[in-house]
Amino acid sequence: MSFPRGVQAVVFDMDGLLLDTETVYQAAMIEAGRAFGVDFTAATYRSMVGKTNPECAGMLRDLYGQAFPVEDYFKRTWADVEMILEAEVRLKTGVMEILDYLDALGLPRAIATSNSRQAAERYLGRFDLFKRFHAVVAHADVTRHKPHPDPYLEAARRLNVHPTLCLALEDSHPGVRAAHAAGMMTVMVPDILDPNDEMHEKCVHVADSLHVVMDLLKAAA
Repeated sequence: MSFPRGVQAVVFDMDGLLLDTETVYQAAMIEAGRAFGVDFTAATYRSMVGKTNPECAGMLRDLYGQAFPVEDYFKRTWADVEMILEAEVRLKTGVMEILDYLDALGLPRAIATSNSRQAAERYLGRFDLFKRFHAVVAHADVTRHKPHPDPYLEAARRLNVHPTLCLALEDSHPGVRAAHAAGMMTVMVPDILDPNDEMHEKCVHVADSLHVVMDLLKAAA
């Protein structure tokens, strides 16, 4: 199988796609829920994957009441996340290999993340990877976030490549919707969310890992 058009650039999501962080966020939010006396479940977390902090804040208030201390909950959550990630941040399988292959092809690449630029610099910097991306579009760089196409459109603009000639790699449903809406050739590499019928319809491929994505690129070369 190949791509419908020639790939001239690649745009990566970060959390759950490059970095094995989603399970850390989930565990921290569940533990913070216990501390605040609410039953925050893995299913609740999955419903928030790919969404921004303000969107998640609204969901928490809908679940636990408008008086729920969202700011304090997030402070506790992120303190736990930072403690865990200070000890260990893990890359997803195949990250180094696909970046090396893109170097060999001379293809430009970007990150489109709902996280902050500071987080991207900090976490990817530990592996000396931040500088291997030609552009980074983070939360503060756009006013509309995933599932809107804006992060991916901005990434394509910064790479100076038409969106339809970009390959987008995502692990979340909102991210797939955003990349597809931008007109990019979208591949879902599932992390904690399984692909549903909508994801299969919006993606040109669903791949088990970045190794599989690299094999697809090789087949299309």
